[in-house]
Parts: sequence; structure tokens; C-alpha cells
Amino acid sequence: MLEVRNLTVNYGAIAALHDVSLQVPSGTIVTLIGGNGAGKTTTLRAISGLVRPRSGQIIYDGADVTGLPPHQLVARGLAHCPEGRMVFANLTVRENLRMGAYLQRDLAVVRREEEFVFTTFPRLQERESQLAGTLSGGEQQMLAIGRALMSQPRCLLLDEPSLGIAPLLVKAIFAQIVQLNRARELTILLVEQNANLALEISNRGYVLETGRIILTDDAVALRTNPKVRDAYLGA
Repeated sequence: MLEVRNLTVNYGAIAALHDVSLQVPSGTIVTLIGGNGAGKTTTLRAISGLVRPRSGQIIYDGADVTGLPPHQLVARGLAHCPEGRMVFANLTVRENLRMGAYLQRDLAVVRREEEFVFTTFPRLQERESQLAGTLSGGEQQMLAIGRALMSQPRCLLLDEPSLGIAPLLVKAIFAQIVQLNRARELTILLVEQNANLALEISNRGYVLETGRIILTDDAVALRTNPKVRDAYLGA
């Protein structure tokens, strides 16, 4: 579904990514782990068209989409749920969801997707008329994911869904990520600081360090790898 080939990204004279390559097979969850500043968010931003790579290729669904603007990627079924949630604080929950469906002209489809989001995250339906800025961190994360789902993606880039959220809600959100993967066969590339939980739900993982992929393996093997455990799993 998604392949990154030798991706290099610079911010001015500073290289943030060096020849990063990874694959996300259709219908799987793949996790990208690494410390702060490793380049995880930059990788997602480059894939979704928010950052233009210096070199390399991004192949999505068999087509080279390197350099395409974000709205064209959304139209092709690639959605990005950003770090920090970035909900529209002065809009209601329902209005935020509708913003995620801005390319959809069929109101019946918009309503159907809205109902799917409310079924997936019932708490959002309870707060559909509430301003997004007044929601808790966990509720805002649910809203950010729901907004991305409104574009009917086949591949979802999910950046730090556990950031700043109470542990109980983190588990609930991760359970829904797994359910979305299974129920909709949604392909997911996940960036997550909670490496243990991320690898628990993933098929495969990549370890990114100072802008380079230093290790890749299936998720079970990475969880038992001594170097990964020492560096990222707190064991």
C-alpha cells in the first residue's frame, strides 16, 4: 500500500532524514519508533505532502506520489492524523468532523461516515455540539482520528495518539485503532512514543535514530530485542 524509498529531507542546511526506506503492506499496522528528534514526525509529514523531500520516492498504491500536494493525497485515500491533534478549537465536534469530509460532495456519504465515527467513538456523539477546545485531551484525540476517518482513507498516518492522554483512555484509543484496522482493513503507519503498546498492536516495526532506519523486524521480534528493550521499552 505504501513504500518509502531512500527518502532524504532537509530543513535548511540540516538533514532531518537520511535515505529512509520502509514498507507498509496493505491491511497491516506498521510502527515507527525512536527517540525525540529522531525524524518520525518528519517522515509522516513528507509522506503526506506537508514537507517536500530533497530526494527519494514515495509510492502509494502503486503510484509515485512524491511531491503531490496534501489535498490530492487525501483524495487518493491517504489521511494524516497529526501530532498534537490540531482540532479546530472554536468549532463543534460535528463541525470538526465535517471539515474532514471537505472533498466529499455527497451529503449522504458524509452522514454515513459521521455515524461510523460516532459508533467507533461514542463519546464524540455525546459531545457533538460541544466546542472542540473544551474537550479533554483524550476526547480531542478521538476527534482528530474521527476527522481523518471522514475522508474515507485506505491508509492512515497516525502521529503520537497517546501523547498527553490518561492511561485508561490510551488503552481505549489503541483498542479502536486495532478495530479500525480489522473492520475496515485500514492500513496504518503509526508513530508512537509508547513503543511497547505500539509494537503490541503492530505487525512490523522500524526503529529510527537521528534520521536513519537502524533496525526493522516483525513486532514480536522487536519487543524481545535486547537493544530495543533497553532503549525504548523501559526494560
